[in-house]
Amino acid sequence: MKSTKKNIIILILTFTILISLLTVYTFFRGRIPENEPGTVGNTAGNLNNRGLYCEDDGKVYFANAYDNYSLYSMNPDETELKKLSNSQVEDINAGGHYLYYFQTDSASSSDFSFISRFNGIYRTKKNGNNTVCLTKDTAVLTLLVDDYLYYQHYDSEEGISLHKLKTDKSKEIVVTDDNVNPASIENGIIYFNGTGNDHYLYTLNTYDDSIQTLWDGNLLNPVAYGDYIYYMDVPNNYRLCRYSLSDGSTQVVTEDRIDCFNIAGSYIYYQKNDVENPALKRVTLDGQNEEIIREGNHDKINATSNYVYFSEFNLPVPVYKTPVNGPVNVTTFDAALTAAEKNLKK
Repeated sequence: MKSTKKNIIILILTFTILISLLTVYTFFRGRIPENEPGTVGNTAGNLNNRGLYCEDDGKVYFANAYDNYSLYSMNPDETELKKLSNSQVEDINAGGHYLYYFQTDSASSSDFSFISRFNGIYRTKKNGNNTVCLTKDTAVLTLLVDDYLYYQHYDSEEGISLHKLKTDKSKEIVVTDDNVNPASIENGIIYFNGTGNDHYLYTLNTYDDSIQTLWDGNLLNPVAYGDYIYYMDVPNNYRLCRYSLSDGSTQVVTEDRIDCFNIAGSYIYYQKNDVENPALKRVTLDGQNEEIIREGNHDKINATSNYVYFSEFNLPVPVYKTPVNGPVNVTTFDAALTAAEKNLKK
């Protein structure tokens, strides 16, 4: 009898220890290391152009338009292309050992893919392994800041609000019910324009998520770069201007009406909106040395350290590119096409 009781106690203790070890293992297995303070997942210019390219630690992660915007990696010089996922992605962010992105379509080619959709914000290791869905929410734009993902949460009834989600999905907070674009951040401060009663320039301090009015201008898509906030000037035909953070002065960068822009190296790349002569153009940061990159209507202007990538408006391919700095030299992104063709044959 005593032997039976002893065996039962041993079994209970063993079971308890196993459960404890499994709990500890599960905790540490799912634990995401904290990012370095000051981590920012991507540039404002890229994110405002769908976030199709993201450079981090000597690698470029991009949505390959020749392969249904599947996730790829490569070196900045377009060597060593590798397919990481079949998922259709945008809003790519990088931080620490992980990538974060919004998956825009089903990852399955099944005939029943319409039944179960896979939209949402995902986290994956930089080699494409250990992919985890963080939320099935629809995100209009997502930015990684330290250990949180700030994203525009879309609801068909409530509209767009700003949420932030911990990278290990342990916490989600509604920052504000207002429609805030979090793309532009500098030194922990997000710069955004109002969308309700005004189009003023506002700041959001990511330390405590407090919001303040910085300037009562009338602007869209502010991008912090150095000492300036570059923006589209709403009452003046959406021309490109910049606001000085040091003295509050404003300066016209170009009188062209623009549709979108990105800042890369020493230049601002922008799409000129013109019925007769539309063109992708670039100017230096102070608006000098205006050049035409390519005539016609273009969008999805994304930049890495080596190239600026873009496409014709509403056409996924071909993808064009030109060196970030130096003379304009527009060619097609042939390496991406070749890699896609190889993967599609497998």
